[in-house]
Amino acid sequence: MKKIVFVLTVLIAFGMQAQTPEERGLKIAKAAEQADLGFKSSMVNLKMTLKNKNGQTSQRSLTTKTLELTEDGDKSLIVFNSPKDVKGTSTLTFTHKVGSDDQWLFLPSIKRVKRISSNNKSGPFVGSEFAYEDLSSQEVEKYKYKFLEEKGSLLVVEQDPVDPKSGYTRRLVTYNKDKGYRLERVEFYDRKNALLKTLVYSEYKLYKKKFWRASRFVMKNHQSKKETILEFSDYNFDVNLSDEDFTQVALKRS
Repeated sequence: MKKIVFVLTVLIAFGMQAQTPEERGLKIAKAAEQADLGFKSSMVNLKMTLKNKNGQTSQRSLTTKTLELTEDGDKSLIVFNSPKDVKGTSTLTFTHKVGSDDQWLFLPSIKRVKRISSNNKSGPFVGSEFAYEDLSSQEVEKYKYKFLEEKGSLLVVEQDPVDPKSGYTRRLVTYNKDKGYRLERVEFYDRKNALLKTLVYSEYKLYKKKFWRASRFVMKNHQSKKETILEFSDYNFDVNLSDEDFTQVALKRS
């Protein structure tokens, strides 16, 4: 009996050791992706608050539409509703599991659609602390993974972008395994591997008994001392969007 117990203990220990940090990191990312599958499409209103290093603020209102795709990354359309100087400005993003994402920006002042090149994805999104590449959906294939630590229900995973044109060398992502592997915090490191930004998700709500969505994002830029706050309201998962809602024609029309 002792011999059987010893053998089982060795086998269990070997199984635990067999999972490398890279394998566990990938497994966590896949679990997070699986937990959020099936929302199909959504629309939400946002209030964006820009805060400069002196604490002065300005506000904008936006609407975001998202179309879930399984064969490739999701599609999203962001439209600014106010103030007057940015009203009608809109951004269309086609996230891809492999290769660079496709992004377009519509500027109503010149009535033109501008394609955002891969070299400019690390640039600021309409003056905020979010970069254009931050607008892409979370696709497992876009990173290499390494599990770092477990703190209660929180799992910290290092994600290294596969795209050589990314503005980041790595991200440290914190997942909550007890809440559908939802994101709690992301630290972004620049091309010199210095901490650039921290994004904190809070005030989560559960929709359709499955989909966790944070009502508040706070992105702090540690180098510029600026901050962008996003506050989400009126999530709609019954909007029934289609590919026709995510075209350059729709971008201009919005």
